[in-house]
Amino acid sequence: MLKKKYLVALLGIGILPFMGFAQDKKDTPPANWFNLDYKADGIMGISTEKAYELLKGKKPTPVVVAVIDGGVDVEHEDLKDVLWINEKDSNNDGKDDDGNGYIDDKYGWNFIGGANGENVNHDNLEVTRLVAKYEPKYISVLPSTPLSESERREFVAYQKMIADYTTKMDEAQFGETNYGRLKQELDNIVSAIGKDPKDVTKADFDAFNAVSDRQKMAVRIAKKELEKNSFEKFYADIKDADTYFGDQVKYHLNKDFDPRPIVGDNYEDATEQFYGNNDVKGPDADHGTHVAGIIGAKRDNGKGINGVADQVKIMAIRVVPNGDERDKDVANGIRYAVDNGAKIINMSFGKGYAYNKKVVDEAIKYAVEKDVLLVHAAGNDGKNIDVSKNYPTKYFTDSLGAIAGEAASWITVGATSWKLDGDLLAEFSNYGYKTVDVFAPGVAIHSTMPDSKYKDQQGTSMAAPVVSGLAALLRAYYPQLTAQETKDIILKSVTKVDQKVKINQNGSSKKVYLDEISTGGGIVNAYNAIVEANKYISDKK
Repeated sequence: MLKKKYLVALLGIGILPFMGFAQDKKDTPPANWFNLDYKADGIMGISTEKAYELLKGKKPTPVVVAVIDGGVDVEHEDLKDVLWINEKDSNNDGKDDDGNGYIDDKYGWNFIGGANGENVNHDNLEVTRLVAKYEPKYISVLPSTPLSESERREFVAYQKMIADYTTKMDEAQFGETNYGRLKQELDNIVSAIGKDPKDVTKADFDAFNAVSDRQKMAVRIAKKELEKNSFEKFYADIKDADTYFGDQVKYHLNKDFDPRPIVGDNYEDATEQFYGNNDVKGPDADHGTHVAGIIGAKRDNGKGINGVADQVKIMAIRVVPNGDERDKDVANGIRYAVDNGAKIINMSFGKGYAYNKKVVDEAIKYAVEKDVLLVHAAGNDGKNIDVSKNYPTKYFTDSLGAIAGEAASWITVGATSWKLDGDLLAEFSNYGYKTVDVFAPGVAIHSTMPDSKYKDQQGTSMAAPVVSGLAALLRAYYPQLTAQETKDIILKSVTKVDQKVKINQNGSSKKVYLDEISTGGGIVNAYNAIVEANKYISDKK
């Protein structure tokens, strides 16, 4: 799922909704901060601009990076010149001209669309699908009911799923009710004030005469938020939260909702590969477009932003709905990327449950064998994912769930902010001494949005493409590097931080060093990586 968190608890509402935290206008970084250098700029970026100084005069080879996500706007002004184009099948003639099984896949493929052009927008959470699958079998089972060993494992897992599902539904219904009411009251107040939301000020709320307890609460919340942000920003966040919790109840947690008939595949046949359509944008390309821009938005063209990599071709692969992605689609997305020339795959998605981990594991192994680097977002739950899983993972498992190997060319990325202080680790970022490899900028990241727009977003979803962009930079200027060598250079060249950061552990705050919560122990750095690559290539000669 494209998970985000809204880290400001609004007064009177105990649920944390899904958007990024409301930033204080007095405390925001430069728009390009993730590319800046700490010594030169006082910002904890990855020194991209400084790295390019070392590359002057060096001839690069463009690298294909697959963005497996919720969709990419291929007509964006800052992306249209950096897209992968399948020249052999770009005629839009209704034929599979290159014989790869996908008709008119000019920019990539959409695995959650139908052959008739329809697209899946909303889908369930994986826990919802699993509860719906196992409920008929185990809903009446008691701890004393005779079960086989495998059934007993399933039953125990099912009980945990039910507890998780129930908690999520309670929170969603609470959020839907409270944010719905708050939005309704704000709508009534704005209507009474008689202004467009973008023009409403704190003075308008000071002068407003609330006539009910609900209106008084809405005024109190709004005035508190207006001390930090505009009403327009606050109102947009409330609308988004209202939509988010409504979607949770209607779609994500609704066991009776099933959009899969739109796709028209045999969902239980995980070997099936050829389904979907060529609409790589889909109904909601916000997230994937933002991710693509971080990796490779056209540099120095006088428009928008500068992506990390300057010699990249973005391949768009749509598998992520508004809800949790399905394992079959993820596996097919990975295989499509590999078979069509991607050398790096960015995966800014994740979920707490796996439906068919084996099929994803096999696709990951295939990518590793074909010298492809996979970059995955650690997730935004503020948890230790050594313990709380975030799928897919770099670890392969057997039928009993025991670790049976590890993907050699895989990087899991957590998120950091721009200040070198105790809040350097993003509050939402997952971490893990064994599971998370590195950290990268993931807070207030300005990047591309559909219809040639731009916006700040945040999450480990934004940190992962920073690393994918760096990997593309390395493989473009040092094409002799393998995927694993690229990973090793990225991890070896991180910026080590002599500063403890705050994490949430078992409900309480704890301060740790980055090397206690990741294998690489630092924040990726493009300049250091180029220095390390030069040294590595020199040593190999």
